[in-house]
Amino acid sequence: MQGVLLVDKPATWTSFDVVNYVRRIVATAEGKKPKNVKVGHTGTLDPFATGLLVLLVGKEYTRQADSLTKLDKTYEVTMRLGETSSTGDPEGEITAVSGTAPTREALEGAVAQFRGPISQIPPAFSAIKINGQRAYKLAREGKEVIIEARPVTINRLEIVEYNYPEAKLIADVSSGTYIRTLVEDIAKALGTVAYATQLRRTSVGKFYLADASEVKSLTAEILEQALRPLPATLQAD
Repeated sequence: MQGVLLVDKPATWTSFDVVNYVRRIVATAEGKKPKNVKVGHTGTLDPFATGLLVLLVGKEYTRQADSLTKLDKTYEVTMRLGETSSTGDPEGEITAVSGTAPTREALEGAVAQFRGPISQIPPAFSAIKINGQRAYKLAREGKEVIIEARPVTINRLEIVEYNYPEAKLIADVSSGTYIRTLVEDIAKALGTVAYATQLRRTSVGKFYLADASEVKSLTAEILEQALRPLPATLQAD
């Protein structure tokens, strides 16, 4: 088996959990040990997040992962205003800070500031490597984590629904954009705080969540039928 596999990652699963799940199915179907089967992802999702995970199955495909990691992505995110999280998501320590409800107009104004090219400092609880170690590992150990700001692009950012304390947004962003940080920065522009309570990825480049398979519904037969070739425009030389 080889090809591109689109999967809808469930909440609480890590991206690696999904990779391992698929690897075991392929290994069983091919009569191999899981360690001898090549399966990889092209961009992680946080455990609390759900949605589109683009997997590559087979050696010929996993070697082309770099051509997919830099694709733009679309997310649906719910932010909770007035509270902070130590990790920027529901898994952290939640602290209530403010009960003041910003107006819809104020929220619109804050959101508008983050469309287009922006500078963003990735969160301490991220997979970015600092001196060879993952930032989240250092953060969990209580060590100081210093990450430099980096340029990203917010191609589209719209408010879908606002009912204080929750606001639902849709964001089309460049690769490398951290939605948790975007939520916190929008809140800061509003003069308050917030964290992401829900996050769902709906597209990666021209790959869409509507075409993805549910992880737990996968069988060897369904998986093989779901595999697709890598678009010619993304194939490495």
